[in-house]
Parts: sequence; structure tokens; C-alpha cells
Amino acid sequence: MMAASAADFLPDRRSLPALEEAAHDCRGCELYKNATQTVFGEGPIDADAFFVGEQPGNDEDLRGRPFVGPAGRLLDEALVAAGIDRSRVYVTNAVKHFKSIQRGKRRLHQKPRTREMMACRPWLLAEIEAVKPGVIVLLGATAAHSLMGRHFRVTATRGAIIASPYGRVLPTVHPSSILRAPDRDERHRQKELFFADMKKLRSVIDRRAVA
Repeated sequence: MMAASAADFLPDRRSLPALEEAAHDCRGCELYKNATQTVFGEGPIDADAFFVGEQPGNDEDLRGRPFVGPAGRLLDEALVAAGIDRSRVYVTNAVKHFKSIQRGKRRLHQKPRTREMMACRPWLLAEIEAVKPGVIVLLGATAAHSLMGRHFRVTATRGAIIASPYGRVLPTVHPSSILRAPDRDERHRQKELFFADMKKLRSVIDRRAVA
């Protein structure tokens, strides 16, 4: 019988290494069956910021690391433009297994269902508890709904610093949505907006550093 959620797999010791090790055996939902591996979060325990995406993509599933595919490269570019050191941020996903559908030789991304997202939520909360980030960046609707509830709207709060039970959050779009823009002009416009959000994040990090 499958466990109700990841809560059944959380270790007694909640350090990041202990959490990551335990997450590799998670069977809290069915997504593990078709994924190559669990893709846990990555970054320092004293991270300047904590990024939450949706789920691993194909590249992440194969390599076992978050944000190493096309969306990750765009995130890296935005961080460099804002003067934020990628090695100083923690990156993770609301869902730790790649959900996909096979189309020929390709595996196409599928959006996680609410029950899959909620089954994985204990991992995200445990990561936040371990890192205790000064600011949490919510990349897209799935990340926002996972942490803030299904009625939270990124479009209404994008780029604003919002108080939450988990600390300050900064909602913005997921980099993959920029890559899916219908044409070059729209991609450029969305990219500039995303870069501006990362510059706001930099100002939050700077203020925290001198506090």
C-alpha cells in the first residue's frame, strides 16, 4: 500500500544531507515509478535566497540535480545579470520527481496534480525549516500554490515582497514560461521582466546583509 505523502519518509534528523538521503526512497505518490530518480534541492545551508520551482525536467531527472536544463540556464543568466552568486542560493522544486508522458523517444513534461504536489509538500517544508531562508522566491504557480495555497495568484503579486508563515516570499514566473513565449519579442519582454524581479531580489539580499 502506498504511503499517503512524503511525511511518512521524513527522517528523524532534519539536516539537509539526512533529508536528501531519505528523499531518494520516497514513495509518497506514484511519480517515482516513471522517474529516473529523486531530484532533491541543492545549495548552502546559509543560502542568501531559496528558490522553489515546479518539478524536475528531463535534464534534471537524468542528472539528479535541480535547474540544470534550459530553464536553469535562463535562471543562471538572470542571477548573473542581477549580481547574485548561484552558489549562494538554494534551488529546489515543489515536486521531486519528473512527471512526463512518453511521445515516441521523447518524454514530455506534464503538470503535477494537486494531490501529487501536496504529497511532496513535506519535503519542501523540511527544506525551508533546515535552511531558514531570508527570502523565498516562488517560480510559477505550482511553487506558489504548494507553499501559499491554491488561491494564491502569482500574477497579482509578482515582484512584491510578501510576508508569509515561512518568511518573506517573492513570487515571479518560472523561467520555462519565458522559453515557451510565442515569439522573440514576447520572450525578450518576459525575460526583461524576470531580470527585473531578480534585481529586486538582489536588493532584498543586500538589505539583509547590512541589517
